[in-house]
Amino acid sequence: MTRILAVRLDSDGDVLLTGPAIRALSAIGTVDLLASPSGAAAARLLPGVHTVLEFDAPWSGFRPPAVDTAATLELVERLRATGYDRAVIFTSFHQSPLPMALLARMAGIGHIVGTSADYPGSLLDVRLKRPDPPGGGHEVEAALEVAVAAGAPRPEHPRLGVRHPLPPLPEQLPAAVRSGGYVVLHPGASVSARGLRAAHAATIPAALAAAGHAVVVTGGPGERALVAETVDLTRGHGPDATVLDLAGATDLSGLASVLEAADCTVVGNTGPAHLSAAVGTPVVSLFSPVVPAGRWRPYGVPVRLLGDQGAPCRDSRARDCPVPGHPCLSGVTGADVVAAVAEVTQPTEEPVRAAHAAGSGLPHATRGDR
Repeated sequence: MTRILAVRLDSDGDVLLTGPAIRALSAIGTVDLLASPSGAAAARLLPGVHTVLEFDAPWSGFRPPAVDTAATLELVERLRATGYDRAVIFTSFHQSPLPMALLARMAGIGHIVGTSADYPGSLLDVRLKRPDPPGGGHEVEAALEVAVAAGAPRPEHPRLGVRHPLPPLPEQLPAAVRSGGYVVLHPGASVSARGLRAAHAATIPAALAAAGHAVVVTGGPGERALVAETVDLTRGHGPDATVLDLAGATDLSGLASVLEAADCTVVGNTGPAHLSAAVGTPVVSLFSPVVPAGRWRPYGVPVRLLGDQGAPCRDSRARDCPVPGHPCLSGVTGADVVAAVAEVTQPTEEPVRAAHAAGSGLPHATRGDR
């Protein structure tokens, strides 16, 4: 059996977008996925992955580490010992596959595929090129092009997906809310330019509650303060309603369960938007245009894109909003969100959920040593 090393050294959302390409590769061999510590949880959710390896690469990530010579050489030796037949390196448009290609070549991998704007020398056996933004297609489609160039069959209907079964819903989510339906609001983001400010975010649950929706506000452990402030400020915007704080209450697989059971997810352009798409739940995307929506919008589910896509921050890749008041998102009203939720939760979304649930009951990936 062909042994394939797939590489995606990015965060959870980026890894989830690589899922269809990983599944395509799994049709031609056993796929191990090398991920960063910030993307390993998503890697373990992907169908088609046999083993997850972790490496904190000094050329990638929000806060890349210093070069660790010992860890780098240890990775090379581990790859050599496994005996991979080919390496498939997935990157975004602003990243280079060449550092990883060099390590793969040092490990004796004989066939290496990646997308590179730079001359790769002898490091890539198949080199793809991708148009500069805003062209170049969606990240899902770009990753699939790399997989197909590595020999994978092209899927007819690519979609995101996660392994099932997922964990049970958290105890903090009351039975009445589960049975009656709810909308998830996830106000935070990996970088502040793509998330919501608490004062603005609080207007959204208030409007949703006034329209009859229960609202579950989620966030990671580092977003507890933002979520708590959002929920607290919501009380000043309308009548008492069901608005629950689940920040820090789940890991990524638990969040997938919460999103899968939701009617809709309201979220910025960040990882939980792609996780929602991966479990088949419609998304209202408050999309900050610091990156192009054509490449990064939620994929394969009903989506309503909100936010000023022509704002001055457009395509800047800014991590912190460069415009006072965060106008690209702050102009979105609660009424806008309520209307968008109604639009994406029409009955046509049910076949999408069925498609995501079908064929995803693969065993969990093996957790590799870092």
